This record gives sequence, structure tokens and C-alpha cells, in this order.
Amino acid sequence: MLQPIEPEALTDLETPSAGADVTGVTDSLPPGFDPVRMRADRLARVRAMMRDQDLAAVILFDPYNQRYATGSRNMFGYFLRNSTRYIYVPLEGDVILFEYPGSAHVSTWLETIDDNRTSQVVWSAVNSKDTAVARPFAEEIAALVRADGRGGNRVGLDRCGHLHALALEEAGLQVMDVMGDLLYTRRLKTPDEIACLRLSMATTEAAMAAVERSIRPGITENELFGVFYGEVISRGGEFVETRLLSSGPRTEPWFNEASERSIRHGDLIAFDTDTIGNNGYYSDFSRTFQVGPGRPTGYQRTLYGMAYEQVQHNIAQLRPGMTYRELAEKAWPIPERYYDRRYPSIIHGVGMHGETPLVAHYGDFDRFSTDDVLEPGMVVSVESYIAEVGGGEGIKLEEEVLITPEGVELISKYPFDERLLGS
Repeated sequence: MLQPIEPEALTDLETPSAGADVTGVTDSLPPGFDPVRMRADRLARVRAMMRDQDLAAVILFDPYNQRYATGSRNMFGYFLRNSTRYIYVPLEGDVILFEYPGSAHVSTWLETIDDNRTSQVVWSAVNSKDTAVARPFAEEIAALVRADGRGGNRVGLDRCGHLHALALEEAGLQVMDVMGDLLYTRRLKTPDEIACLRLSMATTEAAMAAVERSIRPGITENELFGVFYGEVISRGGEFVETRLLSSGPRTEPWFNEASERSIRHGDLIAFDTDTIGNNGYYSDFSRTFQVGPGRPTGYQRTLYGMAYEQVQHNIAQLRPGMTYRELAEKAWPIPERYYDRRYPSIIHGVGMHGETPLVAHYGDFDRFSTDDVLEPGMVVSVESYIAEVGGGEGIKLEEEVLITPEGVELISKYPFDERLLGS
């Protein structure tokens, strides 16, 4: 059994204490980390995008974009489903939070929120009042744009009900979808964001260690996933986006979620963390373990060795200035026997969730990817899944890395299974 990783001191740096801003640091963060500066930098990047796109304002419904632009969060899971909370960000002027009734105090301590009002659309998602609320929503936004927009009438929406978008146009605004522009803006991380990503990873690795310590014949997949989720929450993380923990024959094909299956001696257990951790930053790495005691089979070691080689080869290719297409061309060649079970991407971006860029395998590139270049400040996860159709077992491995001016730096440092590597 691998040695567990001891957790470092953890805290949620975006939680106010007695209404005051928190600017302290922990051992997991470098000296000088400043959440106020981080929020200011992110908001400035959003406004730079708005200037480039000639936007008078953006209206943010997506909770991730709301948090990126302002640091504001509220009942995150609920508002992922219900687009009834929104934030108005003008190119110049006051940022206004349109909040769920009675909950504005959760965010008004933030220096990025200048004003707050009750959402016009708060009941639309649950009471089917879209028709009734669309016009008041649009008229209020149009009045703000006329006051702040210096004659401009272009507004950006990241996601919005169709009736609300039509109402904005009827109110005299030109509506533009800016989800892609916001994701592109978010592709490069500031030093403070990278510090948050490292902190999130420390929490997630501690949770992964707890899972590994709990592996034994008879425990269920759901019980193991519960160990992980509990550790994430207790250490200041927020939630887990997926339930991608599977065992034995459920490891092939990939994307089976945790179930009531009882784990047996000799099984493989494959797990992808997909964790929204401390301060809302993503932690995304994968490991596969074998249930001991006893040695893994030769087939298990073969699969694991290929997955490990794929990850290490593809990490070695990464460098700033490399095009996405070039990476697809130089990526580890998947043997034909395992090609049909390939993971959908070679790398994907990491920030507040899985983000831009997404680089697909060469055979899928034109279908799933657009070409661009890797840049210093990008954080990406390098993916591998190795299995064959009907093989009955599969290996999932993944590392999270920072693109630096010189190459890459590992953010995930959880050890690989030495028995499966054959060492």
C-alpha cells in the first residue's frame, strides 16, 4: 500500500469572517497571496474581453462566470440548475448583483459587488413565469445599459432563457453569446489562481489517500466515493462534479459511475476526481488501484504500463507556443487494439472546472478541437484511458500540469501504484 499524503493546513480564503475580507495565507499558499487582488485581476480580464468585443455590459447567469468575475457564490448547485440569479457587469460603472430574495448578504461584503437588487426572474424556473418576468427583467437591464453604456447597446449573455434574450432585443439591446469569449478569457491563470489550484489539489490528494486506505474486499463503490466526498467537504472543498469511480468489470468501458457493487480481491478500482475544491478551483487527476493482497495480473500491468506511458509521453510534448494540432500529431500513438476505447481528449484546460483548451486525438481533432497555441499560465489535465472492447478491465490515469515559460510543472503529485507499474 502506498504511503498516505498528509494534508496541509487548509482554509477557504473567500469566506468572510464577521463581514470582513479574509486575506490571510496558509502553508499551502505562497507569501503574498491576495484574494482581493485575484478578484480584481479576474474582473479586469472580463472587462478587457468586453472592450475587445465592443460590449456595453455582460449579464452573467452561469455560477462559474459569476464567481470568476466577482468572487460571488450562492447555493452553487441550485443555481447550476436554475438560472434565476444574475450579475450585471458594465464596461464602466457599478457591478450589480441580482440575487435570490433574502440572500444578498452572502455576497455584499465583496469589494467587487457595488450594488444589489432582487432578481426579476427568481421564480421563473420553478413556477413557469418566464413570460411574465421576461419584460421587467429586460427593461431594467436596458435602463442600466442606457445609463452606463455611453451610447452602446451590445450586451453579452453567457446563458439565458430564450424568452429573456428576446425581451432584451425588444428593449433595444443587441444580444451576443459570450460563453466562448469568457472561457477563452479564463484560459490563462494569474499567480493567485495557480495558488488556489495548488491548494485545491492538496485537499483532493488527501481525499484520494483516504480512499486508498479504505480499499478492501467487500466495500462498495458508493462507500469509497462517500469516503472521498466526505474528506473533500471536511477539508474546505465544495463538491464533486462526477461519480467516476468504478471497479472490476465496470472499469471497461469508462464513464461508469459509482454503484452498490461490492469490490472483490484482485479488482481494479479506477477513479477520476473531478473536484471543485477550495475557493471554487478544480482539481482533476485520476488513479487506478488494484485490490490486494497479492500481485496484479500480467494483463492489468500491461494496461497500466501503457496508460502511464501515454501520460508521461504527452506531458513531455507540452511546451509554450506548441499548436493544439501539433500536440495531436505528436501524442502517444494508441495501439489499434485499444483505439476504440480511447479517452475523448489528450488534454483539457483546468480552472474553476474543466475548461479551454480541449485537444482531441489526431483522428478526432477536426471534429472536436479548434487550433490555437499553448501559453504560459494555462493549467491542463493530461488524460489516458487504456482498455479494449470486451477486455473486461480498464486503466484511467491523469495528471494536472501548469504550462510554464520553460515547459511544464506538475500540480498533481499523488504517487502511481508501484505494484501495477511492476516496480
